[in-house]
Amino acid sequence: MSSQRRPSADARESDYRILHEADLRDYLAGVPEVAARLGGSPASWSISEVGDGNLNLVFIVKGAGGGVAVKQALPYVRLVGESWPLPLSRSHYEYLALTHQARLAPGLVPVVLHHNEGLALVVMELLEPHIIMRKGLVGGTTYPRFDEDVTTFLARTLFFSSDLAVTAAEKKDGIAAFAGNHALCKITEDLIFTDPYRVAEQNRWTEPWLDATAAAFRGDLDLHVAISRLKLKFLNAPEALIHGDLHTGSIMVTAGETKVIDPEFAFYGPMGFDIGAVIANLLMAYLASDGHERSPGERRAFEAWVLETVESVWTEFSRKFLELWRSEAKGDAYPVTLFEGEAGAARLETERQAYMAGLFEDTVGFAAAKIVRRILGLAHNIDFELIEDPKRRAVCEARSLRLARAMMVEAVSFGSIGAVTKAARDVRDWRPDFA
Repeated sequence: MSSQRRPSADARESDYRILHEADLRDYLAGVPEVAARLGGSPASWSISEVGDGNLNLVFIVKGAGGGVAVKQALPYVRLVGESWPLPLSRSHYEYLALTHQARLAPGLVPVVLHHNEGLALVVMELLEPHIIMRKGLVGGTTYPRFDEDVTTFLARTLFFSSDLAVTAAEKKDGIAAFAGNHALCKITEDLIFTDPYRVAEQNRWTEPWLDATAAAFRGDLDLHVAISRLKLKFLNAPEALIHGDLHTGSIMVTAGETKVIDPEFAFYGPMGFDIGAVIANLLMAYLASDGHERSPGERRAFEAWVLETVESVWTEFSRKFLELWRSEAKGDAYPVTLFEGEAGAARLETERQAYMAGLFEDTVGFAAAKIVRRILGLAHNIDFELIEDPKRRAVCEARSLRLARAMMVEAVSFGSIGAVTKAARDVRDWRPDFA
C-alpha cells in the first residue's frame, strides 16, 4: 500500500461534475479501453441509472460488444440530500480497496476498468446475470457457493493486511493510505454505534409496535456499555484492512459465483466487524423469512440453509485464516524465533486458538450491532421492509432485536457459532406481547 498516494482535494474540486446520461456517454467514448469493451457507436449505447443505495449514482451501460457498470460518488448522502455533505474522496478509497482486494482474493471482486479521481468515478466490469444477494434471500433463493467464496474473501483480505502477514512498516503505510476515509467511518460510528441507542432525528422503526422496544434500548445501560465497548474497538483497533460495509446488499451472486462490491467504507479496523456484518445479515434473512411466507413452512428448507451458512461462514473462515497463519505468517507479530521447537510450536498453536476465540467474541458483538442499526436506525433493509403487513414485520424485527441484545450484552456466553444459531432458532418461536 505504500505506493498509493492520498486523494487530491484540488483535483476533485476543479474537475468534478455530476455526470448525466449525455455527459457519461461522451466521457466513456473518450476512454479507449471502455469504448472498445462496449463496442458499436456511442450513440447506440444504452445507459440506465440503477443506483438504489444510500450514497452514489450507479449506471449500467451496454453496447453491441458488452457492458460496464459506472459508479460516481455524489458530494452528499443520496438518501438524505444536499443537507448532508460527504467528501468525494470515498471513491478514491473504494478504488484502492477494490484493487487491493483483487490482488488478495482474485475473482471475488469486480474488475476495475477505469478510475477518474477528479470525477470520483470508477468503471467496472458489468456483473451479469448476478443479482444483489439480499434480493435473492428475500425471495428464498439459496446460494450453495456463497460460504466458500465469502470465507475465502474474508480470510485472505483480513489475514494478508494484518500484522500476522506484513511488516510493521507495511502495515503503517496501509493505515496511512486509508486514514483519510474518516467521513465514512463517522457515518458508521454514528449510525451503528450511537444513534439507535439515543433520541436521534433520523432514527425510525415500525411504529407503534416497536415503540416500547426502541424506548427500552434507549434506557438500557447494560446495552449502552456493550455498544460503547464495540465502538471503542472500532475506533482504536486497526487490525486489518476491512471492507467496512459487508452486508448482503454489497454482495452480488449467482448459484456458482460471488462478487463483493462497494468497499467505499474501507479502512484499517477490527476484523470482527466484517465477519459480524456477514453473519448479521444472514441472521436477519432468517428471522425475516417468516414474514415472507405465503403458507406455513414453505420456506423451511431455505431457513435451514441460512442457518447452516451462518455456521459455515465462521467455521470455514476460521479454518482458512488459521491455515494462512500456519503457512504464510511473515509479519512482525508472533515472530517464529520465539516459538522454536516442539514445545514452542504447541504453545503458539494454543495462542492461535485463543486469538480466534477473541475474534469470535468480537464477531458476535459486531453482528448484534449491525442488526440493531437496521431496525432502529436510519438505513433499513428490504429483508424486513418488504414484509407488507407492518405488524408481521414488527414481530420479525422484535425477534431480531431480542437476539441482538443477547448477543451484544452476553457475547462471552456464546461459546460457539452453534450457540448463535441455536439462539436464533429459539427466538424464532418467541412472540412479543403485541403479537
